[in-house]
Amino acid sequence: MEVSKYVGERIKEFRTSYNGGKGLSQEDLASKLGVAANTVSRWEKAVYKPKLKDLDDLAKFFSKPISSFFPEENTPAPLAGLMRAAQGLHKDDIEALTQFAQIKNAQSQLRKK
Repeated sequence: MEVSKYVGERIKEFRTSYNGGKGLSQEDLASKLGVAANTVSRWEKAVYKPKLKDLDDLAKFFSKPISSFFPEENTPAPLAGLMRAAQGLHKDDIEALTQFAQIKNAQSQLRKK
């Protein structure tokens, strides 16, 4: 499936399941995001591709990681588990986790020498 179609389907899915399944109209979502009323419709139909800022705004609005708008890659199970566990962490905690992973990777490289 084309990525822009997948993104559009995810936007629609999040919009229609918003607020415990009560959902939002396309116009209501557009209003909350400060975009033109027909923009959400065009995103969902993959006529327009949302900009990165739009995806960031959507992710924040729906309290989802921005990666949830994209198809999952064939990520190895341990890495996928780590990514799931890190969802929802504060930005500072993500940075600390990244630094920890870099340290562990460097230690692993040193052991190989």
